[in-house]
Amino acid sequence: MCSPQSVQEPKGEFITYEEAVRFHGHSCGGLSSGYRVAIAAMKALGVERPKDEELVAIAETDACGVDAIQMVTGCTAGKGNLIIHDYGKHAFTFYCRRSDKAVRVVTNLDDVLPRKEMDALRPKVFSGQATEEEMKQFQTLSDQASDAILHAPEEKIIKITFIDMEPPKKARIFKSIPCECCGEMVADAKTRTHDGKVVCMPCFLAQTGEKSE
Repeated sequence: MCSPQSVQEPKGEFITYEEAVRFHGHSCGGLSSGYRVAIAAMKALGVERPKDEELVAIAETDACGVDAIQMVTGCTAGKGNLIIHDYGKHAFTFYCRRSDKAVRVVTNLDDVLPRKEMDALRPKVFSGQATEEEMKQFQTLSDQASDAILHAPEEKIIKITFIDMEPPKKARIFKSIPCECCGEMVADAKTRTHDGKVVCMPCFLAQTGEKSE
């Protein structure tokens, strides 16, 4: 069940959008919306960027915004506190272990994005068939979209809902052992047994002819 709760005061300072751009490689609407989502979530929960797994992010997309989520919130794939369920939705859930509070954050950008113009150009741009002028036009529209997202009032583009949820499982640290086929180190929980040998997944797939999921 969802329950409304008061928004807490944010703690600490947030990284700049320029820092997120340097990490991601370019500015775009996906990155800027992810940046706004991350800050909104941290403000709502009253948390600062964690050193470990105090904050967990669950993303329902694997697109550009996830990079901003990682940079701003400190929830990263390597640390184990970023979980991705690629449903193709720009929606994110954030859980604070210390307070046992969680928020689901979704965006609605219809009122700030030049969707009609961008949608008309997108097929040409991404198929490599756009002219130089069309490429420039698309980039201008993309820059305008990012700027609009970054400066729009939060309540206009973001919906925050406090939700009840079970604490996500903490990341597990496994012992590394050598694969008995290639000799490379592999987490013991990720191995397979084939012909009496403990092997890594690539060696297992190569020897059995099975395909990776």
